[in-house]
Amino acid sequence: MHLRIPTLVAAAVFSLATAVPALAQGVSGAYLAARHASLFSDFRAAADYYARALVQDPGNPQLMENAVMAYTGLGQVDRAAAVARRLISTGATSQTANMVLLSDQIKRENFGQALDDLAAGQTVGPLVDGLLKAWAQLGMGRMSEALETFDEVATTGGVEVFGLYHKALALAMVGDFESADEILSGRSEGALQLTRRGVVAFAEVLSQLERNDDALDLIAQSFGADLDPALERMRSDLAAGKVLPYTAVRNAKDGAAEVFLVVAGALNGEAADSYTLLYSRLAEYLRPDNVDAVLLSAALLEKLERYGLATEAYNRIPRDHPAFDAAELGRAEALRKSGKTEAAIEVLEQLARARPDNPAVHITLGDTLRGLERYDEASKAYDAAIALYDDPQRPQWLVFFARGITHEREDRWDLAEADFRKSLELNPGQPQVLNYLGYSFVEMQINMEEALALIEEAVAGQPNSGYIVDSLGWVQFRMGDYADAVVNLERATELMPVDPIVNDHLGDAYWAVGRKIEAEFQWRRALSFDPEEDEAERIRRKLEVGLDVVLEEEGAPPLQVTAQDG
Repeated sequence: MHLRIPTLVAAAVFSLATAVPALAQGVSGAYLAARHASLFSDFRAAADYYARALVQDPGNPQLMENAVMAYTGLGQVDRAAAVARRLISTGATSQTANMVLLSDQIKRENFGQALDDLAAGQTVGPLVDGLLKAWAQLGMGRMSEALETFDEVATTGGVEVFGLYHKALALAMVGDFESADEILSGRSEGALQLTRRGVVAFAEVLSQLERNDDALDLIAQSFGADLDPALERMRSDLAAGKVLPYTAVRNAKDGAAEVFLVVAGALNGEAADSYTLLYSRLAEYLRPDNVDAVLLSAALLEKLERYGLATEAYNRIPRDHPAFDAAELGRAEALRKSGKTEAAIEVLEQLARARPDNPAVHITLGDTLRGLERYDEASKAYDAAIALYDDPQRPQWLVFFARGITHEREDRWDLAEADFRKSLELNPGQPQVLNYLGYSFVEMQINMEEALALIEEAVAGQPNSGYIVDSLGWVQFRMGDYADAVVNLERATELMPVDPIVNDHLGDAYWAVGRKIEAEFQWRRALSFDPEEDEAERIRRKLEVGLDVVLEEEGAPPLQVTAQDG
């Protein structure tokens, strides 16, 4: 279930050229620089510049609110809380400041003050207010009141599931696993759509009730047989008869952390990433060992292109935690995106040595090396992954496809073709594989009838893919079916109007059917889209002497002969 919560108003755009010269001019320069940093989610720079601006104008509510957001996005909630207190003392209203201050009170176990602040109107929104109120009541030992508050949330239209879920967590926290089971199973209030964390909490509840077999069934029904390391460890412990400790929520602070994490999960993909990050950061603040919150913050920071902060977040996952592999894969990706490719490869190679039985590590290493055109090394990484599959299943089609590409780039065609065919065996009709195999045949000018059949099937699967429609037109051209080639290559240029290869192909097809002025126009268009130098040289030669002469110079059959043979 997704919960929509209004996002913050987008920051106004200020020119860096305007901001930088003004830095020496006092508050306006620092403010403009901070706004520019905020626009690009550069929380570190924004926090620094807002702090400078507040030195010049300490009572400015707008500066304080923006500083609160910057510090929270940076993960420095203590500093955000200090500014938030000053902001609220001015009489200003700020949802972000309220979120931070309520979190700070709960963090310091000042549950009574948190309740007083909520009662005084220091609110975030109906859902968060209700859930935080219930957890604060529970933190003060007022369980009956807390359950009544959870029930109030559970009767609020659109957010009922959140109230029920948190009520179940609270009941389990105080040892009432039977009542928690009634809610999580759906027997008392109807089925709940549990997230991964919800399923894990439910499995722990079932294990506490000495129902390990039911917990195993729950995991199998929710996730299938292919589990991540954390779930695999849980399944092994359950199968061995161990009683899982209840760790989902250990105290009221954990419960409040769960509030912010649940809302962050609901907002993820629905609201601005920078806004969602505020909730995941507060979840981290309240429960620093909440790995799911840390990983969500890291993923959001990656999306915001704050790769350094993302790397710092991934580094916080302990080496002995089941999520360590996932965190290292994330860290490598953040390093790669930040341009530190060698560092990313080093992380992946170290992880591959430490976790040789994890195919995801080898696959990610292979993908990274392939992206750097280090095909021989990439093939070896894919070899290591595939060697771990005793009986490859449908999901592994992509690994064989990727290794096929590296083999093809290494000019090891026999191996490449075998991998492409294995990929199609695992996932029949996969358009990308059909197209790659068919187009490779066309470029080598072998198996042309099979190439046509493969590409036609690919087009049927993805009729709006410009690359695949171009392949169909090109195989028709190579087989001498120029009229149909023109039709499909025109369609390809509609789908990919600025691709140099597609425009070049259409130019060749126009030339073949006698539309030479249009052919020259298409070749010039292709040149304007910055093709590779060898392709550009060939196009320039066609414009100089025509396609027929170029084919003769290349030793290729002339167009008329190709058409007759076709």
